[in-house]
Parts: sequence; structure tokens; C-alpha cells
Amino acid sequence: MMGGMAGLEGVEQPRQRSSASAGRWNTATEDEQAFKAVELYGNPTEGEVRLPSRPESAATARRITSCVMLRQWQLPPQTAEHGVLLVSELVGNAVRHTGARVFGLRMLRRRGWVRVEVRDPSRGLPCLMPVREMDVSGRGLFLVDKLSDRWGVDLLPRGKTTWFEMRASDR
Repeated sequence: MMGGMAGLEGVEQPRQRSSASAGRWNTATEDEQAFKAVELYGNPTEGEVRLPSRPESAATARRITSCVMLRQWQLPPQTAEHGVLLVSELVGNAVRHTGARVFGLRMLRRRGWVRVEVRDPSRGLPCLMPVREMDVSGRGLFLVDKLSDRWGVDLLPRGKTTWFEMRASDR
């Protein structure tokens, strides 16, 4: 790239993503990243996967959820899309509001149902707040409530598990 920053002529600079390219879905790349995430952190259908409590872990949890729902369980794309969105909301709450160093992700499947759990060491209960049209935050549990068939919180001796369940067609 020529011009721009003095002394950096000829040095390739990162380009800003346009909204059009950022919105495109590259299935092969996403699949590869999802498989790498499952390989690195584990399969949440076999036991709890522990992830660091950092904002970037939401992307990892989304990739893992997508991989399990689409590839392993072969659920319909809309079911997987809703599951990925809801995982992102629960993980965001665990990262933002608990002060934890790690959180756990677990996924269970039984005939006609999917259950996703996010465990953290805080016993503070999440609160479903009324949402107004112009609100820019606080919509997470509202989405969980609207898109899942059931959701709740199980208090543990040390922490809690926030979960949601969705009906899932068996192929």
C-alpha cells in the first residue's frame, strides 16, 4: 500500500473490513476454526469444557456450539443459529458479571431436545430485565427467554449453572 503513514511506504497495512465482507460467511474457514476449538478445548458433549473468562472466549464458545450442533448433531441451521446466539449471551454474562477466571460449557442431547449449560463460580443470579426498543444492552436474557423453550439457573455449592433448552428435530 503506497502513501499514508510516513516511513511505512511499501509495508502492507491491515485493511478495514467493509460491512459487506464482514457479513459474508466462509463455511470452510468457520468449520476449520470450529474443529480446532473442539480439538484444543474438548468436546462439550463428552464433559464440561473449561474456557478462560475473557471476551474472546465467546467466539470460541460460538464455534464449538456451531460445530456440535451442525456437524455432530446435524441439527437444522436455524436451530444451530439460535443455539449459537444464546450461548454467546450466556457466556457474555458469565464473562462480564461474575469475575471468574474460567467458565464451563456443556452440551447435552436427548431425543427431541438440546440443553446447553454455562457454569461459573458466582452465586449471583441473572435477572431478566424489561427491554425497551432503544436499549443498547441488557437484552441477553430477553433473547434467551424468547428463543429457547426453557431456561433456568441451578445453584451449586460453589457457583451456578445457567442453562437453556430447545426442541430439536431428530433426523
